[in-house]
Amino acid sequence: MNLNSKKELEERISELEKEMWEKEKEVVGLKKTLSEKDVHDYKFDTLNGKVSLSELFGDNQDLIVIHNMGKKCPYCTMWADGFNGLLHHLTDRAAFIVVSPDDPAVQQEFAKRRNWKFTLVSAKSNSFTKDMGYEFENKKYMPGVSVFYKNDTGEIIRTGMDVFGPGDNYNSPWHLFQLLKDGVNEWSPKFEY
Repeated sequence: MNLNSKKELEERISELEKEMWEKEKEVVGLKKTLSEKDVHDYKFDTLNGKVSLSELFGDNQDLIVIHNMGKKCPYCTMWADGFNGLLHHLTDRAAFIVVSPDDPAVQQEFAKRRNWKFTLVSAKSNSFTKDMGYEFENKKYMPGVSVFYKNDTGEIIRTGMDVFGPGDNYNSPWHLFQLLKDGVNEWSPKFEY
């Protein structure tokens, strides 16, 4: 296709963006269907003892759980930094927590250094991360998100999930970097700059 004029370029960009938006909605719908399952009331470790998945909903019927690989992962740290900045928006709609395999004391020390305000829980002593599809053999982890709904009878249902990776929709720096002359240009996050 030969696009000669600015108007033709703008029209083509608009057309492609609409197609992408429709495909994104379709993908999200398929992921919801694929990920929907009943979930039991897992118990997580915190500095204050055990807390159940159902308690993490607070007064909400929806819960967003970020599966974080722990303090050794600079990518997970960057996602968590971003969610921390959006926390007041997120918690206006749903409960929000971050789960990792780190011990609660390690989580809290790291969160304090990063000035994170969200709730952290440890899945080190349960099968939650594996059952949700984010832990593999030899304690290998993948970052991502699971979304849960608690109905009026207390039943917990996972209604959505997605994995995280460089350039995904859950971390805005990648999209801003793509606009730069040289794009992302092999950039990767660090703990300190």
